[in-house]
Amino acid sequence: MTEIVGGLTSEGISVWVDGGWCVDALVGRQLREHDDLDLAVSRAEESSLRDWLGARGFEHRSRADESAWNFVLRDGEGREIDVHVFEFDENGGHVYGVEYPVESLSGRATLHGLDVRCIAPEWLFRFKTAYEPAPKDLLDVRALADKFGYEVPATHRGG
Repeated sequence: MTEIVGGLTSEGISVWVDGGWCVDALVGRQLREHDDLDLAVSRAEESSLRDWLGARGFEHRSRADESAWNFVLRDGEGREIDVHVFEFDENGGHVYGVEYPVESLSGRATLHGLDVRCIAPEWLFRFKTAYEPAPKDLLDVRALADKFGYEVPATHRGG
């Protein structure tokens, strides 16, 4: 997925890696296989992102829980990108889409040798521990806790 993030970035399209690939980037190694690549993008750059990915064969894939600001694009090879669109006002207040706090978009990490923007570790840990975990989330939370010294809540310690 680095060719996607790197390609978008080289075209001047700012994206932030989220989800499992963000965990991998923050801890410095790939922990598991991923079904998709979660990318956050500003509303102002959404159409550029769609155009760039569309030119590379990515098309909209319908799903029941999609919205105008959270949708999936898929290519012929089965690669999926879960797009999270956001918009802030001039004061950094949320006005549209996924409710990322401004400071959550301050992370930087390396993903397979590529410097990427990503969700800041403390925020990704908060996001990952805010819902009922799947087994993959337990792995992600443990890796973030080990790397950054966070205390894993009882709900995410596994059995």
